[in-house]
Amino acid sequence: MAQIATERAESVAVANPGPLGLSAFALTTFVLSSTNAQLIPPVSGLAIVIGVALFYGGIAQLLAGMWEFRTGNTFGATAFTSYGAFWLAVGWSIQNRLILSHTAFGFFLLGWTIFTGIMILCSLRVTYAHVALFVFLFLTFLSLAIAELSGGSATLTTIGGWLGIVTALIAWYTALSGMLGRTGIFSLPVGART
Repeated sequence: MAQIATERAESVAVANPGPLGLSAFALTTFVLSSTNAQLIPPVSGLAIVIGVALFYGGIAQLLAGMWEFRTGNTFGATAFTSYGAFWLAVGWSIQNRLILSHTAFGFFLLGWTIFTGIMILCSLRVTYAHVALFVFLFLTFLSLAIAELSGGSATLTTIGGWLGIVTALIAWYTALSGMLGRTGIFSLPVGART
């Protein structure tokens, strides 16, 4: 009986969680980056980021990461789970006014810059769209980390905001490509590398 239940569980099709994770990442990155690029006033921008970061960028992306584990995709699972946890940390920190030091937040962002550099290397065997996504995310984190470590440079924060907007657009494009998959009336090229 246990063997039959196991065989049924193994035969159940699992949907691709990638588009959900990419969409959650894209929207949250877009909103915060629009604030950093000074398109949204900082007070209202950071206020709206909290909910998006905690629930969509955080929880939805974390769930996508767990579902990627189920599909056997270690790269996707690591990326979505990690960046989901990033957004939970950022949302929680903004909500509770825990970002009190430019230097401390700069080192936090520097750690994410390093992690994203590792993800660039891992993405080299996925698609060109993923490579572009992680390269622009790396540049975004690097700009923001340097801005914070230099005492809160408005110019570098704005540059980081615009780089983040480009990152979000690439993530949405990649998500759309994954959602269209075999069911769409057209497909979007992502430059498969495997």
